[in-house]
Amino acid sequence: MIHYEYPLNETVRTLLRLEHLFARMGQLLARDAPLDHHYTLATLFEIMDVTSRVDLKVDLLQELDRQRQQLAGYRGNPSISESALDMAIRRIELAHQRLNHVAGKAGQALTANDWLMSIRSRMSIPGGTCEFDLPAYFAWQQESAAHRRTDLQRWISTLDPMAQALAVCLSLLRESGTVQTVAVRGGQFQQSLVGSRNFQLARLRIARSHALVPEISGNRLLLAVRMMRPDAEYRLKHAIVDFSMELTLCA
Repeated sequence: MIHYEYPLNETVRTLLRLEHLFARMGQLLARDAPLDHHYTLATLFEIMDVTSRVDLKVDLLQELDRQRQQLAGYRGNPSISESALDMAIRRIELAHQRLNHVAGKAGQALTANDWLMSIRSRMSIPGGTCEFDLPAYFAWQQESAAHRRTDLQRWISTLDPMAQALAVCLSLLRESGTVQTVAVRGGQFQQSLVGSRNFQLARLRIARSHALVPEISGNRLLLAVRMMRPDAEYRLKHAIVDFSMELTLCA
């Protein structure tokens, strides 16, 4: 099965992009090659670009508050484990507290590091980080993998509160949905989202054997999916097929 996710508002869109970048950075950091650590830094700078949004920290804090209030409403429900509920609420509170104590924007402390910022400015230029442009950076790349990793971990740690809050928000959001099996007819599917719940994320699971790519569009009112099939050159063409897929709507 292949999982596809689609954000139904701009806040979740930004959070998914950040999650993608943090996951990539973690994979690159664990490797030893200087080139991998170069792209670890490049990804760190991408994260800083995304988190430079003035309202992102506020959005995350508000989402954590919303999830805490939503979970608190389940107290006294006999079908809900009180211990599991307490644990989830505690996770939210810890993430909220850590993020709230961060002064300014996430990663702002790194902007005071002139050496890092010189690398960041050169990365926007094709080939701009060659050894003759940044000899000090080239020398750093010749250090041992352990030395480079220690430096990278120190810089990345400034983003830990943001990463923790992000992980808690998306984890609880995904857990809020209920899986349903839906029928796709003629390669298309639509579902109205008008109702009492404000859905924020759509998740699809499609069998790999179908060799289909979903073209998803949606907002808080409607979800639409059009099934596509890549040709030999990976150009997508509409596939007129009937089959079933799993859909999870998360609020």
